[in-house]
Amino acid sequence: MAIRITKRHPHLMGEVEGVDLSKPVDAETVAEIEAGMDEHAVLLFRDQPLSDEQQVAFSRNFGELQIATASNVTALSDRRLGLDLADVSNLDRQGRIFARDDRRRLFGLGNRLWHSDASFRAVPAKYSLLSARSVPAQGGNTEFADMRAAYDALPAETKAEIEDLVAEHSIMYSRALLGFTEYSDEERESFAPVRQSLVRRHPVTGRTSLYLSSHAGTILGWPMPEARGFLFDLMEHATRPEFVHVHEWRVNDFIIWDNRQVMHRVRRFAETEVERDMRRTTIRGDGPTAEQAAA
Repeated sequence: MAIRITKRHPHLMGEVEGVDLSKPVDAETVAEIEAGMDEHAVLLFRDQPLSDEQQVAFSRNFGELQIATASNVTALSDRRLGLDLADVSNLDRQGRIFARDDRRRLFGLGNRLWHSDASFRAVPAKYSLLSARSVPAQGGNTEFADMRAAYDALPAETKAEIEDLVAEHSIMYSRALLGFTEYSDEERESFAPVRQSLVRRHPVTGRTSLYLSSHAGTILGWPMPEARGFLFDLMEHATRPEFVHVHEWRVNDFIIWDNRQVMHRVRRFAETEVERDMRRTTIRGDGPTAEQAAA
């Protein structure tokens, strides 16, 4: 099956046509999609009404699924979706919109910050695959920032400085930026910091990227104020408008992005008034980034 990919941004985002993701896809199509991901880092598929089972089945073509636990403050008994799906919606188990002061909503507001999915796990994410089941009429866009182009635009002296740096990532760092700091002992243990390289190289293309996220709270061997100031500077550079693509969601849009090459964030919408039902499958990465860099 031959697919068509149309470039939608100078640096990232291609729109894919010619495939129905609700049906099994052959190995040739999977290889074409992976090649498109290597080039564009983000792929959009329009008009893909998927069930949870179909989304999971398609996602398994790209690797091992990351189980959707240890990344939020929702108790297992309160989950709305199965463990193969991350629920990035504003809905509780009964399908009701979260109250403004609901702890789960306040924790989820961290998704408005620039981040790379699961960088706070020892083995971070490869791909994220997000299905739009319902979207607000206004707001709730997702922005993607190309970390390859951002790296390329750095001065040579900065590239040399960051080459071997390792940052600590924890979801508690990102939530603290918004004032969310109260956790149970079990949550604190689950969210303990992990180490990630600040520079990554793509295993297929060899292209170099920054590996940034709001989850990054310090740099090993640096005083924390200096590290955070430097990380803030890199984040400001990496999210300059020329590196960013803004996606306005339609119902049944399906987007795959490569967390090794991009960051993303969701934009504000009237989330205590209107439903936004988004369901994500996540492909586990190949290993700890610091160990990969050392190898």
